[in-house]
Parts: sequence; structure tokens; C-alpha cells
Amino acid sequence: MKLFQKLLVAPAALGLLAPMAATAAEINLDGVNQYASDEQVTSISQFPDVRPTDWAYQALANLIERYGCVAGYPDGTFKGQRAMTRFEAAALLNACLDRVTEVTDELKRLMAEFERELAILKGRVDGLEAKVGELEANQFSTTTKLRGIATMTVGGAGETGLGDNVTVNYDVRLNFDTSFTGKDLLRTTLRAGNFGDSVFGSGNTTMEVAFEGASGPDSVEINRLFYQFPVGENWTATAGAKVRQDDMLAMWPSAYPADTILDIFTYAGARAAYSLNTGAGVGIWYKPSEGGFNASVNYVSASDSARDSSEGVGEDYTVTAQVGYAGENWGAAFAYTYSNLDYIFDNSSNNIGLSAYWSPAESGWVPSISAGFGYSDFNTSRPFDEGYSWMVGLQWEDMFMQGNALGMAIGSAGQSNRGSGRIDTLGVWSDPGSDTLAYELWYKFQVTDNISVTPAFFWVDRSGRDDTYGGVIKTTFTF
Repeated sequence: MKLFQKLLVAPAALGLLAPMAATAAEINLDGVNQYASDEQVTSISQFPDVRPTDWAYQALANLIERYGCVAGYPDGTFKGQRAMTRFEAAALLNACLDRVTEVTDELKRLMAEFERELAILKGRVDGLEAKVGELEANQFSTTTKLRGIATMTVGGAGETGLGDNVTVNYDVRLNFDTSFTGKDLLRTTLRAGNFGDSVFGSGNTTMEVAFEGASGPDSVEINRLFYQFPVGENWTATAGAKVRQDDMLAMWPSAYPADTILDIFTYAGARAAYSLNTGAGVGIWYKPSEGGFNASVNYVSASDSARDSSEGVGEDYTVTAQVGYAGENWGAAFAYTYSNLDYIFDNSSNNIGLSAYWSPAESGWVPSISAGFGYSDFNTSRPFDEGYSWMVGLQWEDMFMQGNALGMAIGSAGQSNRGSGRIDTLGVWSDPGSDTLAYELWYKFQVTDNISVTPAFFWVDRSGRDDTYGGVIKTTFTF
């Protein structure tokens, strides 16, 4: 009930408490005049007989300090315990109504003075309401957001320079993120590219954005389809027909890169443990909202594992367990991955990875540092039984200009202690090849909030073969 309504009711209610046979001789006319005077108190502390423990203390304080319409008796007391006569109630009500009238008159004056400005604001509000209504009527979905990334590259690589291997390629990803409860996530990703026949499409010069659908260049395919939902306070479960290993990890133990070039540097240094296998999978992780220790377990079947059972081959899959710690500006994780590749020589491996990162509290000349090491123990008929990989990456945020970034990395794509080989998409060493050591250097120009241009140079040192040099300019659009 508003103040004015309360004050209208108060006299009637309080009047019932007064003696029904009150006479003029019984009325303290001086006290009534005090209520009607202009000498209003300004603080409840002026009443010595009102204490904070009194049940109406806060209400009385509001009337005095916010509205200024309460006075006391001539002796400076409020006498809150005594009954109130109708005359006293009328005097109090009159004082409060005077205050309300003053406020109302002042408000009318201000409204008249700023009539033009208020009309402009009203027009803007009406315009915003119309735009909101139009957006709601034409929105794509009430539950789904679209995020797109389009990348175009021009560059080349070769043993003696760029040579004739200059190509122009693209990669486009459309992520549809849907939430039904505000806490869950259904992700559907459409992707297309034409890196298949490019020098950047396979081998040790493969780019991080290199993609081509199974149907060939320019074909669109489902690249992700999985659903994540909370299970309890700090647990999240994931299940999907097309989900990648790192989609089901509570943390990624690397701050590198913001805009990497070579795919070699996207595995946190442990290429077999973090194989980024993609296929049907399930997983669960534990991650407190305030950070700290976390844990993840997931299973991913290789997307091409459907084979003729008459051939007597098993299923290709990876099982990964990770324990990590995420601090305010640093983190570390230990991962174990069992990789099974039954369709070639009953090939399997036990792989471990230890990766960590640190980032400065403020961007500047001190870079973030990311490093990782991976070790593999193989159960295979190939001429090797152990292998390892590693990387170190540095990244400077806001270098030379806010929003830009400078990065460089060095690392091994995979080396074995017997013979040579390379690691395939399941983290299992397959076709023999040269041990490699790769370097990259790049600088990202943030042209606008949605467009960046990244020139880069890389060098791959392959033991027993000529080195490979390359350069590329990558342009990325986000929308």
C-alpha cells in the first residue's frame, strides 16, 4: 500500500484506539499544534523514547528521514506507546499531505521543463520495442545460436621453397549451439573444405584448418553432433554420434595457440595421448565452477570403424582418462589414452601425456608459455615399440597493437627409438617415415572484431630427407 493510502487509513484505525467519549478538555491542543507546525524533526535519533528495538522503529525512521512528515510532542518525545486522538491523527496526516503536495508540484514542474526530452525518450523506447518485436518475429530460433568461422588460405611448401606447390584453399564451419534448459548443449557442426589435394592437406605440413569431406572437395558434412548435459552440481556428461576426444575433456592443458598454422602444434605436445580422435563417443567430466582439480573419462570409436565382420577385424577406438588442475592463469594435466587399431596388424598402444601452460596476468612483452610431452608404448608387429612427441609454444597477446598476437612454436611430430614412423589419427604409429622437428612463426593482425589476417612461416626438419619450407597467409572471418 502506498504512503498516501496508508495515511488515509491510519486516522480511522488509530481513532478506534482513542477513548470514544473524548472531550475537548481531554485533548492536548498544544500537542496537536506541534504536529501541525513546520518544526519537523529530521532524524529519528531526536526522539529519546524511540529505540531500535521498537517494532515500528524502521517505519517511523522512513517517515521522518525520507518524507519529513512526523513531529513529536513539545517535550521532544514521540510517545509511541500512548493512544492517538483523532485530532493528532488529522494533524499528522495534514503534515504528510503537505509534503506529498510539495513533491507532486515539483514533479509537475520538472515534467513540464523536460517535456521535449521526455518525448524524445518515449519515441526511442517505442522504436526499440518495435525492433525487438521484429527480431522476435524473424529470429532463427529461440533455443539455437549460429556461430560461423570461414578461413581462406594462400601459400605453399616445398623442399627448396614454395616452387609450384602454391595453393588457395578454404575451410568453413557452421556451429549450431542449442540449449533447452540453459545448462545443456546440443552442438551440430556443418563443415566443408578443399584441402584434400593441397600440400597443406596431409603429411607434416598439414594445417590446423585443413579439411575435406569424405565425398570430396566442396562437400558439406556433419563434423560434430553431440549433446552435453549436467549430472549433479559439478559433473557433465556427453554423448554423440560425431564427437571429438577434446570435446569431452574438462580442460585443455595448453594456452597455445590463438591462431596456429601447423596441425602438429594442436595436440598439447602429446600427440598420441591427445589424438583428437573423432567418431561416436561418450564421456563424463568433473569440473568445479571455481576451478581447481578436474577429471575426465571418455570413449571414442573411429568414424571409419564400420568394416566387414567377415574379415575378422575388431573395432578401432580410443579410451582417454585425464586429471588436471586449472588455476587463475596456469594449468596442467596428465592424460592416459589406450588406442586400438585392429584392422592393421592388431595394432594398439598405451599413451601418456603431460602438458602445462602459464599466462601472464597482463598482456605485454612476457609471453604465455605452453609445453607438453607424450610417450607411447606399442603392441605392434612394426619395427618399433616406443615413441615420443613434444612441443613448446610461446604467444604474446596484444603485441604491437591491442587485439593482435605473435606466436612461435617448436616441436616433434613423433619419433621412435627403433626405425621411424608417424602417428595416425588414433594415436597409433603407422606408415614408416622420417622423424620430424617442426617450427612455426606467425603474427595475427586483428583487422576488425570479426576479421583477422595471419601471415606465417614454417620449417619442417626431416631426418634423412630434405627440409621442407613453407609460408602461408590465412584470413579468418567469424560471424
